[in-house]
Amino acid sequence: MKKVETNKAPQAIGPYSQGIIVNNMFYSSGQIPLTPEGEMVQGDIKAQTHQVFQNLKAVLEAAGASLDTVVKTTVFLKNMDDFAAMNEVYSEYFTNHKPARSCVEVARLPKDALVEIEVVALIR
Repeated sequence: MKKVETNKAPQAIGPYSQGIIVNNMFYSSGQIPLTPEGEMVQGDIKAQTHQVFQNLKAVLEAAGASLDTVVKTTVFLKNMDDFAAMNEVYSEYFTNHKPARSCVEVARLPKDALVEIEVVALIR
């Protein structure tokens, strides 16, 4: 196993890694809308989802992967009423390539975020 770390995404806020590589697969921790400096992005679900994708792109790059090599995503929403708006932003990042996905509503997310996304990607 290899730990993935980058200062282009927020540091872990607990006892975990930004991601782990096992064999040729990268497993990210869930990314919430924190800036790399650790500040929560204010705004609606769209603004927060864009920040989550900036974080995911950074950890994927650090792992030697990219959004194009993502095979599975899991999306956690504070409110399923935000699904359409989140999905609109999500589709900007996954245009031609469409990984498998799960999406669930949760009672609460760290730092009261509106969205959290984790990915599994192939390392090329």
